[in-house]
Amino acid sequence: MTDYKTLIDAETWAFIERTNSYYPPDTIDYTIAQQREIYDRMCREFFAGYHDGVAVETSAIATSTHDIPTRIYRSPLQAAVTVLYVHGGGFILGGLDSHDDVCAELCARTGYEVVSVDYRLAPEHLHPAAFDDLMSAFEWAAATPSHPILLCGDSAGGNLCAAVSHATRGHSKRPIGQVLIYPGLGGDRSQGSYITHAEAPMLTTRDLEFYNIRTGGQDGTGDITQSPLADADFANLPPTVLITAQCDPLSSDGEAYRDRIVAAGGRAYWFEEPGLVHGYLRARHTVGRARASFTRIVDAVAALGQGAWLW
Repeated sequence: MTDYKTLIDAETWAFIERTNSYYPPDTIDYTIAQQREIYDRMCREFFAGYHDGVAVETSAIATSTHDIPTRIYRSPLQAAVTVLYVHGGGFILGGLDSHDDVCAELCARTGYEVVSVDYRLAPEHLHPAAFDDLMSAFEWAAATPSHPILLCGDSAGGNLCAAVSHATRGHSKRPIGQVLIYPGLGGDRSQGSYITHAEAPMLTTRDLEFYNIRTGGQDGTGDITQSPLADADFANLPPTVLITAQCDPLSSDGEAYRDRIVAAGGRAYWFEEPGLVHGYLRARHTVGRARASFTRIVDAVAALGQGAWLW
């Protein structure tokens, strides 16, 4: 059994306990409506505010069937790069408010325009609804020819970013890079971190099984829009940085995805953050390890936006 008392430091334990006070580990057994209410309240409690100078505009992308809400963050630097940010939440939770301060800080620290996308959630909207919304958002952003597009997302959002990267390889305008933060990419659940960290604080394999509600119980084996690691071809993907948490059943997905890109001749870097847990973005102002990791994320976004490669 993994000894988390030795792997996780006191600061991170304090973050875990604070999170559990707002979002108890048994929340997965509640109704979807109750889970959303609890998650939204937790996100409000961790909200860290905006940096000075960040301008925010809430808007929407019109499609033929519905509007996709967005929130756009701009800094005085007005750098000509658009970051599409895709929030986590197991495909059933989250929205424009849940990652509001994360997007604002990413904008302030890189100078890039950040567009947060409020994709449709399951179970009301089953897969591929969220993927379709991200594709629509990408095509909307691609209509601005002067702005290269960089994808960034955490957890379920990292999954959606990778799926869009795979789907747009043949497009005339493709992502210039992607930064995937503790993403779930459809890895082999019979080995690696799925076994070692099956009962990790903040996310367990039981939680992951529940989040399969995204498909309505349908088997997504081989569907790269659901499980990017199922793709048979990893050539021509954008430069990719994967940043995972050591104490997280999803960590091995980052390693596997890195290996597949590199084997296909691409550029990818995977960093596993020691002693951190799934969802640590909310700890970036209180936990030293999380603060250092968020700086790594900011540096990765900034570098890829400039067409640079630091690793």
